[in-house]
Amino acid sequence: MTAPAPADAPHHPRLAVGVLAFCGVVVAIMQTIVVPLLPHIPELTGATPAAASWLVTVTLLTGAVFTPVLGRVGDMYGKRRVLVAALGVLVVGSVLCAVSSHIGVLIAGRALQGAAIAVIPLGISILRDELPPERVLSAVALMSSTMGIGAAVGLPIAAVVIENFEWHAMFWVSGAIGLLDIVLVLRCVPESPLRSRGRFDVLGALGLTAALVCLLLPVTQGGGWGWTSARTLGLLAASVVIALVWGAYELRVRTPMVDLRVSARPAVLLTNVAALLIGFAFYANSLATAQMVQEPEATGYGLGASLVVSGLCLLPGGVAMVLLSPVSARISAEHGPRTSLALAAGIIAVGYVVRYFTSHSLWTIIAGATVVAAGTAIAYSALPALVMRAVPVGETGAANGLNTLMRSIGQAFCSAAVAAVLANMTFLAAGRPAPTLGAYQLVFLFAGGAALLALAVTLCLPGNRADAGTVGGKRRRSGRTRAMPIQEGA
Repeated sequence: MTAPAPADAPHHPRLAVGVLAFCGVVVAIMQTIVVPLLPHIPELTGATPAAASWLVTVTLLTGAVFTPVLGRVGDMYGKRRVLVAALGVLVVGSVLCAVSSHIGVLIAGRALQGAAIAVIPLGISILRDELPPERVLSAVALMSSTMGIGAAVGLPIAAVVIENFEWHAMFWVSGAIGLLDIVLVLRCVPESPLRSRGRFDVLGALGLTAALVCLLLPVTQGGGWGWTSARTLGLLAASVVIALVWGAYELRVRTPMVDLRVSARPAVLLTNVAALLIGFAFYANSLATAQMVQEPEATGYGLGASLVVSGLCLLPGGVAMVLLSPVSARISAEHGPRTSLALAAGIIAVGYVVRYFTSHSLWTIIAGATVVAAGTAIAYSALPALVMRAVPVGETGAANGLNTLMRSIGQAFCSAAVAAVLANMTFLAAGRPAPTLGAYQLVFLFAGGAALLALAVTLCLPGNRADAGTVGGKRRRSGRTRAMPIQEGA
């Protein structure tokens, strides 16, 4: 059930789309901005390498936990209100990182920055509620793609800052941009007119949090702990047990944190599985490219490129994502989002074929990485369209949050797989261990295989017919657009 709530109509819908997309890019950049800094953190802060790795791990954990939770809160209490709060958390986290070099404070700041990734599914939900039907697909495609765009441009931006400025500067800048985002959202983005009825499921949120932490901690830290250690296996077992208990509880709650009956529909379940596989395939591109071009020439394949050059290799992919999001929307409008997602998975697989056979030249590496990014742009644009046509309007925020969560889980598994492969397939080059070319090629095979699996899952999705009242089911009343609830069984 949904209920209308008073909302101020946007005077400039195009401006609202641009503002939300800008917010999405900013929060996505925050996820990767410290990656080039990690090798220097022990020297800069006195922390151990294991502690430094938490600057990435904690962001992944808080992003995974807060994305579905804040999506649900937005459905119930106002999407713009929660989006502004998430941006406020980003600002606080940025300031904490800017004012301190203590590893504990930095980890706390990064945890707050990670929670802000919920801005992307919240923005998608606002666009669905507010825009006229003919503009929803293109706007949602752009908003969803910001997750990949931010990841692609975050590395070169961070590399340039690190090489030319004092490292705290990038956190001051991110805090200032976060404040600008808040002002722009308050001025240009309307509050969604829809609310879900009922109470917030506190126990469901805590259970989901516990299950995700017990799953993602061993996935991200298993390489250091040992994949067969008691701690790793114990947490994985705990995640399974907690998930089963949580699922049984959610099926009995009147207003659950995650509506498992809706999530179990083939259209929703298979879309989320595809999102996990696409997330895996996409992240391998970023991880492998940035490291591969920096390998020394003594390896026989490395280019000895600088940190800045390695980051710039991903920039054409970010540009491709911006340009291709409207193309994906047109494909989805004419042929259905299932066709878009299938095409995207095929393009990603082709990109990894290119990467497998052309790993010695900078330009062919960039070309292969850009092909993968192009496929990712189309995929990330199609996924929310598939979700929105399959869930009730009042659950859009939670459903898109869950889909974004699945992409993040895919990225976490990819990070663990890439780290394991590159750490175990090494040889001596110029007196130091380095990954073999075969290690990188194996990564490309894994990622290409994930893309092909995503293609197979996509082909099993129900047909392309959009349900009435979902993506395009809106009516115009008194000069503004309102989303109409769909039938529960649609």
